[in-house]
Amino acid sequence: MPTVAEARAIQERLRSRVRATGGPRRWRLVAGADLAYRGDGSRAWAAVVLVSLPDGAVVETATASHRPRFPYIPGYLSFREGPLLLEAFSHLTRRPDICLFDGQGIAHPRGCGLASHLGVLLDLPSVGCAKSRLVGEHDEPGPRRGDWAPLTLEGRTVGAVLRTRESVRPIYVSPGHRIGLARAIQCVLTASRMRVPEPIRLAERVVNECKRRDRGR
Repeated sequence: MPTVAEARAIQERLRSRVRATGGPRRWRLVAGADLAYRGDGSRAWAAVVLVSLPDGAVVETATASHRPRFPYIPGYLSFREGPLLLEAFSHLTRRPDICLFDGQGIAHPRGCGLASHLGVLLDLPSVGCAKSRLVGEHDEPGPRRGDWAPLTLEGRTVGAVLRTRESVRPIYVSPGHRIGLARAIQCVLTASRMRVPEPIRLAERVVNECKRRDRGR
């Protein structure tokens, strides 16, 4: 595993490969990724759930598990969670059209959060869908589904504070790789019934079940 200084250098190098523009015109297979940790942090479970849209059917689920090899340090989540998520992605037999991550994209101190980092390594369109803000400033979005406010950092728009359900707390959406903000917002709304996009919610359910089975041993 890299040192923090080495991890920072890797992020800065990967940032030059991030393309936060464009995006697929259609997305039939959307992957959602999430992790869960044992209470003492000694083990982690990753899941990737591939969902077909617009029907929302689960097409495929892939998991991986091992001991985290990098400490929890804000801004360096991809080094703690990335290896396990990449292993789970490697077990998929179908290639997603787009990937949704429970983390940040370019809304990151070095412009390369989890969704950007893994989007580049997987060479897939990717979007960060975080429950909390890491960087930037914003106004409160309107109360209706689809309302959003720009998330800005040093004068640049790096994401959107998006209301995915009426009168429910918004989520922080930022382009990861191979997609711009407008398409990222559109994809997240298409994939959302509750606050969190359904593919991520399903992945969260899978890893929580893995964690529950571990406690029952």
